[in-house]
Amino acid sequence: MTHITWTGLLLVLCTSVQAQDRIYRCGNAYTNTVTQAQAKNCTLVEGGNVTVVQGTRAAQVPAKTNVASVASSGPRVDAAEQKSRDSDARLILQSELKKAEVRQTELLKEYNNGTPEKRGDEVRNHQRYLDRVAELKASLARNDSDMAGIRRELERLPANTASR
Repeated sequence: MTHITWTGLLLVLCTSVQAQDRIYRCGNAYTNTVTQAQAKNCTLVEGGNVTVVQGTRAAQVPAKTNVASVASSGPRVDAAEQKSRDSDARLILQSELKKAEVRQTELLKEYNNGTPEKRGDEVRNHQRYLDRVAELKASLARNDSDMAGIRRELERLPANTASR
């Protein structure tokens, strides 16, 4: 008797989990009504199931927003002060770039083209050596990425300003 009950339950579950009807996209809305989709020239969504979550919309920004008044609401800085700030920023970035370049040189020297010298504790434990080599390689890549980021920041600054 329980065998028939389980088989019936399995049959009910299988028939209730059927493929979705065809889904059509009408702009930002979805429908599975063919006549509505044809009337609005909707496109058929292919390649999987569609899940639409209804939610509340964020508060709408008024149509007439004066962007200039929003941008100018903050305190203004005179040109001389801005030049001074740009100069300071350039000096800081240049010093950071020099530090990163020195660090890169040290890492490259230690990395030794992928074959750094083994340390005392790595002679017996080869895995520790491999881990250190991988860490050095990752440090080289991370430092290289850092230098590229600093160079991008330097390029964003206004043309080279005179040092104070």
